[in-house]
Amino acid sequence: MTQVDNLHKLRRLNWGVDVFPQDVLDWINNENLWNIWVPKTYGGLELSLTEGLSRIRALAMIDASLGWTITLCSGANYFIGNLQPSKAQEIFMKAGVSPCLGGSGGVFGTAEMVDDQYRISGKWRYATGAPYLTHFTLNAEILENGMQLRNDDGSPRVRSFVIPKDAVQIIEDWNTMGLQATATHSFAVKGYMAHKSCSFSYNDRYLPHPIFKIPFALFADLTLWINYIGIAEHLLEEARADIDKGKLNVLENIILESDRKIFLYASEIEKRIIEKRDFEEGYLEGIHNVAVISVKGISRNIIEIFPSLGVKASTKGHKLNQIFCDYFTATQHHIFTK
Repeated sequence: MTQVDNLHKLRRLNWGVDVFPQDVLDWINNENLWNIWVPKTYGGLELSLTEGLSRIRALAMIDASLGWTITLCSGANYFIGNLQPSKAQEIFMKAGVSPCLGGSGGVFGTAEMVDDQYRISGKWRYATGAPYLTHFTLNAEILENGMQLRNDDGSPRVRSFVIPKDAVQIIEDWNTMGLQATATHSFAVKGYMAHKSCSFSYNDRYLPHPIFKIPFALFADLTLWINYIGIAEHLLEEARADIDKGKLNVLENIILESDRKIFLYASEIEKRIIEKRDFEEGYLEGIHNVAVISVKGISRNIIEIFPSLGVKASTKGHKLNQIFCDYFTATQHHIFTK
């Protein structure tokens, strides 16, 4: 990487915009950041969990929209491990194309089985990076002959899909106080016929690499949690010139403790994979709860120091205001609001 550690150089790029300018997108592609988790044989960086979390934290410290967008889109490219090999080859080995996947985790539409295809229709919300994507991912309830299919427990049967950007209509409705450049718009699909190879499940794994042995819920928890830590570190850095050090101690300590915990978990997870140990439900829930408590603590302390930052922290266009708005927009992700 053209080291992300060179923060001052990267911050001269035009952050705080509605969409990333082309030079930023070129930089992302040149650094291959959409493919943090993708195997090298498919053109990716193939970072370990610890390496990837370190990279994301550095990106979030540069700019929240940058870190968040790369996290969510590289997190969708992570689905290469769940795709059927033929579909993975088709998407990731196409000459001259740097694939960028992204979409919605909500179940907002239907996919009706028609021979070896699915007819997909619906409207999905919160597709981070919508203008930058080459493919959209979505979850849909499965129909057959107009009837909803159900699982053994009676719940609706749901499958995930990846479809090309030409199959969707982007609905530009992202109008939040922060994370503007994530361009997390809605999108609609009307009767698109997707081959069955476009369908996948988080539980099906076709690649042997250690990163794909991590349960997706755990992977999502850690990659989002590290963003909150990185954004808070950025706020702390910017606030040092405007506030007494003593008032920052509590926030600094909780950031350091959160950072220590997440990398301790990452190391432990990597060890579990090597030792071929299962990820029990209690283990996953325990990490999730620690992450939620950590983010709540960071949020509480940011709110406590905010009145000491002066009017400029409430002024649109000021760096402190941007970071504050970005952080609290990010906290609205459903994983951390349950």
